[in-house]
Amino acid sequence: MRILVVDNGGQWTHREWRVLRDLNVEAEIIPNTTPLEKIKADGLVLSGGAPRVGLDAQKMGMCGDYIDKAGVPVLGICAGHQFMATHLGGKAGPSKVPEFGKMMVTVDDEDDLFKGLPTEFVAWESHNDEVTQLPPDFAALAHSDNCQIQAMKHKTKPLYGLQFHPEVEHTDNGYEMFQAFIDICASHKKA
Repeated sequence: MRILVVDNGGQWTHREWRVLRDLNVEAEIIPNTTPLEKIKADGLVLSGGAPRVGLDAQKMGMCGDYIDKAGVPVLGICAGHQFMATHLGGKAGPSKVPEFGKMMVTVDDEDDLFKGLPTEFVAWESHNDEVTQLPPDFAALAHSDNCQIQAMKHKTKPLYGLQFHPEVEHTDNGYEMFQAFIDICASHKKA
């Protein structure tokens, strides 16, 4: 199993890589300018980024091509989540109440990412922007008091987004969420 972490300038990109390695996955961090033909992976994680980067398509490099053409499951985290939403026809913009630090997240649909996990958990947040409208064919999976789309999934494709940061130790069950994504990648590879 090989999963690439696409570096969008996030402060915790290395943690995403580390969690994958801890879960016995071959992982590598790559620049978001890596040509599509050099992407050889079973899954992609689109990292978070510097403030507002998720709303600036220019700073997200080739992430649009990865979502559209890589043909593997994709997990967008924070800015990666916001970019995925806007790239696929949804909307993201300034949060009415930006979230920083520990927040309670409520799971509305456990789907594949939250299967078997508590319906409420503490998650680590670090965002001024958020997804304000789901893209077509996406479903919201979780929310918090101040953010209605903490997690989303495409209804038929293996595309997922998380507003919070499952890779940091302050998020409950973060390793389990990454393992769920690894399992999604393994199932997709067999299909």
